[in-house]
Amino acid sequence: MTIHTLASGSEGNCLLLSDGGVHLLLDAGISTRRIKAGLLQLGLTMADVDGVLITHEHSDHVSGLQTMVKHHRIPIYTSPGTARQLAYRIAGIESLLRPVEPGTVFSVGDCRVTVFRTSHDAAQSVDYRVDGSAAVGFLTDTGYVTPEAEAALAGVDTLVLESNHDVEWLRSGPYPYSLKARILGDEGHLSNDAAAEFAARMARCGTRCIVLAHLSRENNTPQRAWDTVQRRLNTVEAEVLLEVAPRSEVSPPYGMEVPVCSE
Repeated sequence: MTIHTLASGSEGNCLLLSDGGVHLLLDAGISTRRIKAGLLQLGLTMADVDGVLITHEHSDHVSGLQTMVKHHRIPIYTSPGTARQLAYRIAGIESLLRPVEPGTVFSVGDCRVTVFRTSHDAAQSVDYRVDGSAAVGFLTDTGYVTPEAEAALAGVDTLVLESNHDVEWLRSGPYPYSLKARILGDEGHLSNDAAAEFAARMARCGTRCIVLAHLSRENNTPQRAWDTVQRRLNTVEAEVLLEVAPRSEVSPPYGMEVPVCSE
């Protein structure tokens, strides 16, 4: 099982998970043209995609769907609350929607997908764990680590984890107070410090590859995020490979079929 991020950040998010002949997209927050280009770079086309997992309805996670559904009949899995939002906004999407309640498990090919609740200012935000030849978990766009997330993600081999902002940089930066409060709130985004603490807990549960994602361009840097999380991981007696997803390029492969998380 391997994953590649096609885009990661406030401007757009999209990720490809591949396990044998199963290929799943997580979110579609970039143009369909960019998604196709990323897939082509990996030797795939949209016809190879078996499903799209959507975390929530914010534009940096769904902006590519409007064009995608006009040309490709790919099932779209998401929570009932998000499904209602998408059906209202995007013509022609309703027949492709597959609402899945948080707490349920469903299958796409040989992959088992677990849905769990996150805490974000959206209709019904969720994230996912995928089990196949290995176990991969995803946790972004959440103000804190919900109990459901912690339970669902325990023991995954690879974790894609939000490390959105440095708290002090955000507080001292130019954002208006209302936006700062939103980001820092319980329905906002995980800080570097919060990511570091959760990464350490996951390392103790056996996670061996962590990919930091959804970094703010204004309130973070890849080096800042990596340093903060790595410093905490250094206190844990476990060997964990730590990476940062590139913002707009296709990433190297991450996961259990490659010997290391590539530099």
